[in-house]
Amino acid sequence: MSMITATTWVPRGFAAPFPNKFVFDEEEYERIAKLAELQIEDAREDLEEAQKAENEGTEKGDTSSKPPKSTGSTKESKSHEVEDDDLKEYDLEHYDDDDDKNQEGGMDTMAMFGNAGNLKSLVYHESNDEDPYITMPGQDDDEDDDREDLQILATDNLVLAARIEDEVAHLEVYVYEDEADNLYVHHDIMLPAIPLAVEWVNLPVGKPDGSKDGQGNTVAIGTMDPDIELWDLDTVDCMYPNAVLGQGAQDGNKADNPKKKRKKKSKKVNDDYHVDAVLSLAANRHHRNLLASASADKTVKLWDLNTAKCAKSYSYHTDKVCSLAWHPKESTVLLSGSYDRTVVAADMRAPDAKAPRWGVESDVETVRWDPHDPNFFYVSTENGVIHYHDARLAPTQPSKSKPIWTLQAHDESISSFDINPIIPGFLATGSTDKTVKLWNIQASGPSMVVSRNLDVGKVFSTTFGPDKEVGFRLAVAGSKGSVQIWDTSTNAAVRAAFATKIAPANGEVKERLVGLQEEETDSDSEEGEDEEASGEEAGAEGWESMEE
Repeated sequence: MSMITATTWVPRGFAAPFPNKFVFDEEEYERIAKLAELQIEDAREDLEEAQKAENEGTEKGDTSSKPPKSTGSTKESKSHEVEDDDLKEYDLEHYDDDDDKNQEGGMDTMAMFGNAGNLKSLVYHESNDEDPYITMPGQDDDEDDDREDLQILATDNLVLAARIEDEVAHLEVYVYEDEADNLYVHHDIMLPAIPLAVEWVNLPVGKPDGSKDGQGNTVAIGTMDPDIELWDLDTVDCMYPNAVLGQGAQDGNKADNPKKKRKKKSKKVNDDYHVDAVLSLAANRHHRNLLASASADKTVKLWDLNTAKCAKSYSYHTDKVCSLAWHPKESTVLLSGSYDRTVVAADMRAPDAKAPRWGVESDVETVRWDPHDPNFFYVSTENGVIHYHDARLAPTQPSKSKPIWTLQAHDESISSFDINPIIPGFLATGSTDKTVKLWNIQASGPSMVVSRNLDVGKVFSTTFGPDKEVGFRLAVAGSKGSVQIWDTSTNAAVRAAFATKIAPANGEVKERLVGLQEEETDSDSEEGEDEEASGEEAGAEGWESMEE
């Protein structure tokens, strides 16, 4: 089974031209050893709790139909005796004893190695360059080739994809070469749990030599675990994240002081860290050290990435919070959507103030501000409906919400949608019905431009390119585990709807769809699964104006 749950783009110019390879030095070894020890202790605590719960359940059961306790304890003691007999031959109690004891017992440690007498005849070289077993001919050329393979050009975009494959979770870092129609995996990052949210952060997080005001290329990842991990995208083959936001980070700090007793993982909602899955992340582009997170524990938390600690916790919702979006201009206003079927626009500086709240007909899937007119915002729902609201017209109560218009975009849940940051009025929606639809938003309302099945399965992610050069590129991914980059400007219906935004072309324009394998693009065009509809044909269907 392979599935991609989330994708995001990295703007051009932020990735290092030649990413570094991870260096495993003594300091890094000590850091990883501490983290590994903490994970082992957590696993041991979980096992003890499970065994305790199982024993309590056995004691509470009906003992009348069970053998006496003494019989069970006898069997248990016998099993321990058998285990002890099996382990005696290994003498594990003296495993860590000094080697001198072995020699006293007549055992020569060097005898463990075959032909130990030949050790004296080993040849030593003053330089590694003279040792044929260490230095291989052409090694420098191989290093140059590796360096060239890792190179990222200024005209390249990174696309980040959170993948689950055979119960293994990892983040794949793609390089998209637009002019060459090429998409390939640059490197990947192993993750501890199923990834649910991916957010690019322009800040060097967790780098001791990095300036807090400098440019960064970091990714924040939310998973089914309550901790948020931050990884440096300019370092390849990392073993552990640069920083962790959550209780795991607090335990990591306590590892530096072994006298402090570690607390058991708490599942009670608190102001310091999440206790359930992280469903959404939003990086503040004005205050780059701020990252907002939404969780299944019903809270929104604001993190200071300079200290890797929670600055404030908010409880605006009564159910899982699934989507977040910072206001494009009002840098302290955060939009949040929840399974409680409400959307809140709150000023993070005033946590105690009453925030405006809007209601929708079903569970919220995604919220987005209109980047071209931030007085308005979009909401997509589980019922396949998109709501377009004026933030200045807040209702007295959620049930009295009046959107500017609503759009029945899909018959099933709108699992993803995005507003093009470059082309005004260009909207993309993706659904569990396996289709991607493009819309033209005008003053009179929305009209569908084209509907396509891109053979990615159920669509979980649709994101437009962040730069002007790739403004019409749409990254689409879903339940089949594939990513497709669709150049929507090569679609005839899109060219007609946004003719003033697209450069005129001579002759017929062939539609471009770029995936990891060229065969996917060819088969997609041969299968003829495309379903196109002009804006005039579909404009009157699926939406209704709420204006009086």
